[in-house]
Amino acid sequence: MNLHEFQAKQLFNRYGILTPEGYLVTSGSQARQAAKQLGGKCWVIKAQVHTGGRGKAGGVVIVNSLDHVTNFSCKMLSQRLFTHQTITEGLPVNYVLIEKLSDIRRELYISVLVDRVSESIVFMVSPQGGMDIEAVATKDSNEILNLYVDPIVGLQSYQCRRAGSFLGLIGMAFEQLQVLMHSLYQLFTENDASLVEINPLVVTERNSLLAVDAKLDLDDNSIFRHAELGTMFDPTQEAESEVVAKKFGLNYISLDGRVACMVNGAGLAMATMDLIQREGGEPANFLDVGGRTTPDRIAEAFKLILLDRKATSILVNIFGGIIHCDLIAEGIIQAVRDIDILIPLIVRLEGTHSNLGRKLLSDSNMSIYISQDLTSAVKQAVKASKE
Repeated sequence: MNLHEFQAKQLFNRYGILTPEGYLVTSGSQARQAAKQLGGKCWVIKAQVHTGGRGKAGGVVIVNSLDHVTNFSCKMLSQRLFTHQTITEGLPVNYVLIEKLSDIRRELYISVLVDRVSESIVFMVSPQGGMDIEAVATKDSNEILNLYVDPIVGLQSYQCRRAGSFLGLIGMAFEQLQVLMHSLYQLFTENDASLVEINPLVVTERNSLLAVDAKLDLDDNSIFRHAELGTMFDPTQEAESEVVAKKFGLNYISLDGRVACMVNGAGLAMATMDLIQREGGEPANFLDVGGRTTPDRIAEAFKLILLDRKATSILVNIFGGIIHCDLIAEGIIQAVRDIDILIPLIVRLEGTHSNLGRKLLSDSNMSIYISQDLTSAVKQAVKASKE
């Protein structure tokens, strides 16, 4: 689950991480009042959307008059923001954050994330802040330092000192980095985060550290332990299909292809997608309906698939184990009766009661291509998607 910048900064402040003073607003008049309260002559207007690259897309603007604060805030709040990371339709800007322009001597980068290869938490630091870290890695990997933290012993002081030396910090900034890193580690572990990023982390003219930006991603599987954080979820920043999937406990990710998939089990879903690509097609989604599928969930899964207008065929690949194939067949028949499915539907059933399930589908006299062989079903789905 992603948080907005302003939400991440609220959490930062609880852990003693300094951020610029700012106000969250939803209108031009509120923005103007916020700028007056902040004082100064220059302000930063930041669109609150779940994407990186906001500055390049016009989502971060520096202005030097109250009229500009009002006008640019109104403009942002009336549009959708498009970046290389957003969905095709872009993301709506429902809030903007007004901050006074910070004095900046240097821009640094720091993040904390889980490294699954080393099975540890890793700090990434770079003196090249304010840039895409991917671009920095491509240009010169020596500009990035990775510090691997053993989850048993935790972050060590020598690692913080090594980071400070690598970044070329001295005096108060060097000392503040030690405190900052321990605070980030505590925030990361206590809130079950998957990514915490500050880009840029700035060194001010007074040689103090300030988190000018904040990105925070939480592990979806841990939200039940953090009720307050769960309320920060913003459904307007997600694709409609993925919001619906969460509501009904379906694992769904939208992709760019044309063959929609409905599969039970993540491993089988991945194998099915691989087969689609091998046969010359492209999957339109990843959809795992789970091992305890019910007819009602099957119906909701079909509705979810049909939200994707680019899908031109549907492949249902079910291996009956805990759930019997005849119950899956009943769910498919009920869904086809209740929903207008105007694109080809290919169903492959195997496992417990698969013969009965295929017979139910055949006897329904519905326009369903039924297959026992997975490769044959995939070929038919790819062919239908192209026709």
